[in-house]
Formats: sequence, structure tokens, C-alpha cells
Amino acid sequence: MSRLYFLRRLRSFSVCSRMLHMFYQSVMASTIFLAVVCWGAGIKAKDANRLNKLIKKAGSVVGCRLDNLDEVVRDRMVLKLRTIMDNPSHPLHNTVDKLRSSFSNRLLQPRCSKERYRKSFLPSTIRLYNSSKPSQ
Repeated sequence: MSRLYFLRRLRSFSVCSRMLHMFYQSVMASTIFLAVVCWGAGIKAKDANRLNKLIKKAGSVVGCRLDNLDEVVRDRMVLKLRTIMDNPSHPLHNTVDKLRSSFSNRLLQPRCSKERYRKSFLPSTIRLYNSSKPSQ
């Protein structure tokens, strides 16, 4: 059975919206956003729309606005990049450290000859990181 079905059943039992939101976060969101850092930038528009529709339906059942797929992908990817930058023992730390600009606190975009590489984790996350960080 669908997880959305169980969310609707809980609502039919007059469970408070806080508990519904907790159920959504623990059961539905954990499944939807599993490994979103890996596949988030390369997802097809059709698949992203299907997931956003599911999130929107769950939000109407819960009774509050839930973060859509794009927001979650952006937040988690930038957070993962920051943890890589803060952890010197991470395998990507040296790679990211070499991409730091000497003039600002931004990261230089790696050269991407193929579209598939451009949509992979590191180039897309650096793009998000630079756009979310205010220039100094």
C-alpha cells in the first residue's frame, strides 16, 4: 500500500497536523529524498514533476506547505559540500580545496566537456554554492 494512503488514514482518525507532519518526515520524506544528493541534479523534469505532485498531495493532507524537491535538493547538496569543505579527511576535500578562488570565497567551476558530467554532484553543487553565497 502507498505511504500516502497511510497518511490519509491517519488524518481520517483526526490525528493532529504536527503528528501528520512527523509521519511524513519519517516515513515519506526519508524514502523520497534518499540519496537526493547523488541524483538530485540529474533528475529528468518528468520524474521531478511526479515527485513534486506527490509532495504537494502530502502537503494538502498534512495541512501545511512542504518543501518541494528543488528546495530539498539545493539545501542538501550545499550542506554536503560544506561538510566536505570542513572535513580534511574526506576524499573530495583536496579537490574542492584546489577549486577555491584566491580573490574571493567562491569556488571555481570545474571544466565540463560533457553534459552528463555537468549535471553530476561536484559541478552542480559548486554552481549552487556560488549562487547561494553572497559576494564579498
